[in-house]
Amino acid sequence: MLIIGPIVHLLAAAAFTPAEGSAAQPACSRQAGCVVDEAAAQKFALAERLAAAGDLAQAQRVLGDLTRHPTLEIRSEARFRLAMLLARAGRQTAAALMLRQILDDDPGATRVRLELARLLELLGDEAGARRALREAQAAGLPPAVALLVDRYSAALRARKPSGGSLEVAIAPDSNINRATRAPSLGTVFGDLTLDREARETSGVGVALRGQVYGRARVSGKTSLLGKIAGSADLYRATKFNDVAIGISAGPELAIGAARLNTEIGGIWRRHGNRLLSATGYLGLVFMRPIGRRSQLRAGGAVGAVDNKLNDGQDGRSYGFSVGYERALSARAGISVTLFAERQNLRDGGYSTKSGQVSVLGYREMGAATVTATLAYIHLEADERLFLYPRRRTENLYRASIAVTLRKLTVMSFAPLLRVTAERNISSIGLFDYRRVRTEMGIVRAF
Repeated sequence: MLIIGPIVHLLAAAAFTPAEGSAAQPACSRQAGCVVDEAAAQKFALAERLAAAGDLAQAQRVLGDLTRHPTLEIRSEARFRLAMLLARAGRQTAAALMLRQILDDDPGATRVRLELARLLELLGDEAGARRALREAQAAGLPPAVALLVDRYSAALRARKPSGGSLEVAIAPDSNINRATRAPSLGTVFGDLTLDREARETSGVGVALRGQVYGRARVSGKTSLLGKIAGSADLYRATKFNDVAIGISAGPELAIGAARLNTEIGGIWRRHGNRLLSATGYLGLVFMRPIGRRSQLRAGGAVGAVDNKLNDGQDGRSYGFSVGYERALSARAGISVTLFAERQNLRDGGYSTKSGQVSVLGYREMGAATVTATLAYIHLEADERLFLYPRRRTENLYRASIAVTLRKLTVMSFAPLLRVTAERNISSIGLFDYRRVRTEMGIVRAF
């Protein structure tokens, strides 16, 4: 049973100001001023009769014609009614995209945003549904509806038994091997001349990111979740290829308003034409809403690392993260994440301690979503490696901005443009680098 449906029905009956109840709430009537065009009113009535008679295809065609009407109020109402018919026909993704178009024109359409949350829940996009609820709270809700949103957002859990996501992009990169541009490297034996292949190399590759998952319900509050995730950066010169695959499974448990996920899994990384490492791990993730607009997420993992090329890099890894996400308005939000990691490896020169802080902000601008990220990472090695005169310490700065163009969405995929700049300042010249990467591709919109 869907958990957001009751909120939407209550919201439809709640009293709104004109600004909230006209075009922003397409369920309003012609008498209330939503439909001012007589021909459009007749088409709405015709579509309603066709739908009641079970002729959904013809009703969709009538409403589809109204979605191109020059008047925003009529266009929004047609889109809303069409989205409801699409959802009724089992086309939840198309319905969600239609609702997103309404919100592009009018971000204050509160009922539309809650309907979007309901459809995202049906599609298994728990994070998107939670975000839509927080954005609705940030936009303002009638008191009775706000109380229900509090209750149901705390209980929101993914329902879809299986699903996935995919991102494909062409990726020009100024430094595909994250190497120094310096011609020589300082060592305890003096400066050594670096081979051209060991220095900064640019290239154009194909970037692939994807995930599939399956969920089996064990009880009312417990499910078993399995996931396969992968990423690949592929180049014409295969020695620069970087491929990683992760497989995990474990229970997810609802604890009041919170959710706890435990998983055991493995990660395999292949670099160039050889298997680089295999890592087995045990992980834990805890999520809990804080108030009406925010969410806290914390996680930890312990892993066993087997480096296939260097036994000195075998050992244990420990990681912990905590993040806070908040909806600032119906169209914008921010998150802050802290992450700490310990690599306790056989060789102290490879053993490291690192900490990271990252800030992400997003803003919907018309039919586009703009996301910006800033990150700082500090790393220190336990000991000095024999070859280098100093112990490895690094400060990495990363900035990224991405634009998703939902207006051009086709079959739930939307064009994506992302630009990332990195500067790593290292005490070891080999790891001191600059990098600018651009990705132009498509991403699954929901």
